[in-house]
Amino acid sequence: MSGYDADVIVAGAGFAGLSAADALVSAGLDVIVLEARDRVGGRVEASAFADGVAMDTGGQFICDEMPNVMALTRRFNLPLAETPLDGAFLIEPQPFEAGSSFAESGRIRARANRIDPRDPNISGLTAGEWLARQSDPPGAKASYQAMVEGLWCRSMSEIPLWYLIDNDRRTISNGNELQYFAEGTIHAAAEALAATLGKRLRLEAPVVRMDRSEGSVSVTTGAGGVLTARQVIIAVPPVMASRIAHVPDLPNALNGALSAWKSGTVIKALVRFERPFWRDRGLSGMVMWRDTLGLFACDVSSRQASALVMFAGGPVAVEWSAKGHAFIEAEICRRLVAALGPQAAEVAGLLIRDWVGDPWSGGGYSDVITDLQAYDAEDILRAGAPPVHFASSELSPSFPAYIEGAIVAGREAAMRVIAAHQSAIATSASGS
Repeated sequence: MSGYDADVIVAGAGFAGLSAADALVSAGLDVIVLEARDRVGGRVEASAFADGVAMDTGGQFICDEMPNVMALTRRFNLPLAETPLDGAFLIEPQPFEAGSSFAESGRIRARANRIDPRDPNISGLTAGEWLARQSDPPGAKASYQAMVEGLWCRSMSEIPLWYLIDNDRRTISNGNELQYFAEGTIHAAAEALAATLGKRLRLEAPVVRMDRSEGSVSVTTGAGGVLTARQVIIAVPPVMASRIAHVPDLPNALNGALSAWKSGTVIKALVRFERPFWRDRGLSGMVMWRDTLGLFACDVSSRQASALVMFAGGPVAVEWSAKGHAFIEAEICRRLVAALGPQAAEVAGLLIRDWVGDPWSGGGYSDVITDLQAYDAEDILRAGAPPVHFASSELSPSFPAYIEGAIVAGREAAMRVIAAHQSAIATSASGS
């Protein structure tokens, strides 16, 4: 490698970085992966209950229409459980207003998605402002807002309508994105990918600075170490990427693209019971709260455990996080008892993961563009500033904000790096 520590340095060992590294190694390149945390997976992680049963406290759900993550589960022999969906879907509190059904909110979503994201008539319009102009019943609007803020984990008053439409169109599932989860945790796929890298992976090595020169990048870690490579992939969310110092400064357009985002805010809880008692009443375990937007629960029971997962996304996550763990635990139990009955108080185990302000991912499930005019931010980041490239789930052409999107984005960045590497070799050969 003649003076280089690697052909490519990948900053970040989430699914984007691990997938990029996997593709680069397969192409025969020398790779070093630097990860700030003491674990891999990024916004996908797992925790265990007292009896050792592990569940995903980060990203979790996958479906047949996500070919790349499904291929990983087969590659590493991860058993899948089908998400239990049979039974009634509750909207809380009850009784609820007419028109506030899931189907009503789905019709609003479909109407929004028929709008061209580049339509000048929606320029400068937030999703919240657009919703306020619609003539749907208040209950239907509240259900749609609950869905949006639960998915994107930011207030609708911040999200550009064009961005919401564009991302919804890129979530190309015609079925159910909650179709499966891995019984052995989907985080196990990240660990399995990491294991294939061996000593190429270095944990607790946050990237703080990159110095670009002709044909190389020097990467400085938080511990003060410096590594040099021909090319770099920054495989972390845009908000985290914006915190890395660059010498010389990145081009103004790229800095602007990095500053267009805010991190999502979400709290995830896994609530375990002795058995799925809600099924006795013909309930699916799926609950959406309209009095607290962004609050959602569903059944994630499997052969290993009977459990509900509960998400608090958007402004409610920020509010709950500020009140602390004890409040979050009590509020989760109170909400489930009110929705599902007194048996919900008989909790056999509880895992709570507060992602609000996470130091290495910023939050969850993804970063969101909040600059109303930043139409080209994603394209600018995809183009990067070679030899510095960017990869994150947010930049994926399919399933942004999902594990599938992270894998796609990581592999696409790897393909750009491989093409540049082969071009450089060809140029060097022709010059000799």
